[in-house]
Amino acid sequence: MIKTSIGCAGQTMPVYALDTLVVGTGCAGLNAADWLYDLGRTDLAIVTEGIQMGTSRNTGSDKQTYYKLSLASDGADSVQEMAETLFSGGSVNGDTALAEAAGSVRSFMKLVNLGVPFPTNEYGEYVGYKTDHDPRQRATSAGPLTSRFMTEALERSVQRKGIRIFNHMQAVRLLVEDGKVFGLLALDLTRPGPDGWTLFACEHILLATGGPAGVYDASVYPYGHVGMTGMALEAGAKLVNLQEWQYGLASTDFRWNVSGTYQQVLPRYISVDADGNEREFLLDYFDTPSQALDAVFLKGYQWPFDVRKVNGSSRIDLIIHHETVDLGRRVYMDFRTDPTGLDFSVLSEETFQYLKNSGALLPTPIARLAQMNPDAIELYRAHGIDLKTQPLRVAVCAQHNNGGVAVDVNWQTNIQGLYAVGECAGTFGVYRPGGSALNACQVGSMRAAEHIAYTTKPQRFCMEQLERQVERVLTGWLTEVMACLGHCDERSTSYTIRREMQQRMSAQAAHIRDLTALETLETTLDTVLQSFFTDYKLVAAGGLAQMLRTRDVLLSQRAIVSAMRLAAGEWGSRGSGLVLDPDGTDCGGGLTGYRYRVPQSAGMDKQLITEMKADGVFSSFAPIRPIPVRDDWFENVWSGYRARTGRGGASNQSDRPSCSV
Repeated sequence: MIKTSIGCAGQTMPVYALDTLVVGTGCAGLNAADWLYDLGRTDLAIVTEGIQMGTSRNTGSDKQTYYKLSLASDGADSVQEMAETLFSGGSVNGDTALAEAAGSVRSFMKLVNLGVPFPTNEYGEYVGYKTDHDPRQRATSAGPLTSRFMTEALERSVQRKGIRIFNHMQAVRLLVEDGKVFGLLALDLTRPGPDGWTLFACEHILLATGGPAGVYDASVYPYGHVGMTGMALEAGAKLVNLQEWQYGLASTDFRWNVSGTYQQVLPRYISVDADGNEREFLLDYFDTPSQALDAVFLKGYQWPFDVRKVNGSSRIDLIIHHETVDLGRRVYMDFRTDPTGLDFSVLSEETFQYLKNSGALLPTPIARLAQMNPDAIELYRAHGIDLKTQPLRVAVCAQHNNGGVAVDVNWQTNIQGLYAVGECAGTFGVYRPGGSALNACQVGSMRAAEHIAYTTKPQRFCMEQLERQVERVLTGWLTEVMACLGHCDERSTSYTIRREMQQRMSAQAAHIRDLTALETLETTLDTVLQSFFTDYKLVAAGGLAQMLRTRDVLLSQRAIVSAMRLAAGEWGSRGSGLVLDPDGTDCGGGLTGYRYRVPQSAGMDKQLITEMKADGVFSSFAPIRPIPVRDDWFENVWSGYRARTGRGGASNQSDRPSCSV
């Protein structure tokens, strides 16, 4: 790593020149850096806003799932079968599905060897369970904090190798010229304002910045996690399937997913109006108590909102959205008291047998939860919420973006040298199996590291070339940003703009979508973005970081709304998006105003590409790439491996063609 300095737009900033830069310290970013080092590419560093921040380290559920190839003796499976499961989720590229399946065991066992406590039976088999959209029992878990355990184990490995981490450093601008990345502009948050500008000059950048976490008000993403999808869009990276999300129930005072056991113990649901009047409301929307209870139980299995289940478990999501958004009430899950009408003998066979087999035919939800999953209680207690004495406030929240930056089979974007790994990569499609995101972040970051190591050579740093590139690419943008320092006002517009648009996104562009509202929202976002640097008011120069976060959120929202409009108009209700239609089907059951286009599976063989052009943000359809047909004759595979990796005397250098998305 070389340190020097450079001048641009009247600013002098430090420059760190290196081979590869990783942005983000979640599971994907740390794994990418760890693999790069092991593969001999040691001239690297990691940039992060905060090493303790991010989704990997700070989110989970009752039993956070890791999805992988079956490894137990009673789980006959194959790479092809797992690839077909991932591919069948719709709008998934077959080559990335195959790579995720093929790399799952290798990636999983690396985590095991690093100390992540995935359970085995007494013979050492990694026995699995069935998760949503999973035809087999491929899922495993290390408990509610699976992704945190993964992150901590990978961080320990990175620290042992001495890989440098630039902490408290906010990435703000990718530097791209002629379709190739050559650097990153960041803000050193320990030096507020323009004194913090820092430039990283590098041949390869791996984005591991997570999903577009800041776009919604009702969100389970950790506070402070924004994501940098807008930065990738503005740099010219193509985005894919941004309309595909996972929405589901989550607690809001402490952001956490309330899936699985939290629902299966049959909590009592109550709402409270502005005057403090409490009401147990589910019985208003179901014919009998047993119907309501069975729907709640199924939320545990069928956790995310799904338009195909609006008359089943997803009715719970619609009801809670109606109570909170339309009626303005606060909704709580109450584990202290049994719901009205609970009678184990009249529950469905599936619900009854599950509780019986778990030894949980007990009075009160908290007793059942203590029997089935005591860690779920302790998790909330550790964050100041005692489920034994107080109800848990919940809402329908954005939990995961199944779209993201478009990548090829090596997780490289359409920009040469720029890779996207983890949730910011759009490999998940419409109906991904639960836990497949953790597998994808490990496999994708491994493949990106291998591609850099096997197909490129470290380049000699040239300061004169960097100065010319920075002058051409960065000067205009940086001048525009610096002009905002003349707009300082004691009343900053940062949170006002962001909060307003987040609330509108949650009400109009989440799991319930209206084409007219989406069109209005799109126009509003265009207007705000066009005059952003002119209208934005900073409190002081130190607000630059917050201003640029807000702009990234707005860019991400604009891209998402563009994708949603096109998808809703062409496909109607699909996946996680219920498209309202006054002439459509009535949801019934007291859900006034919820007429919608009947769910369909149209377009599963296509993906939706969103990109920024000179005159705005646009979305279009593109075909998906099929699962490759392979030549598995061993001698041919061996020959190809030697040529691709340079192992065995063959050259490992090749020019990387542009990404086809």
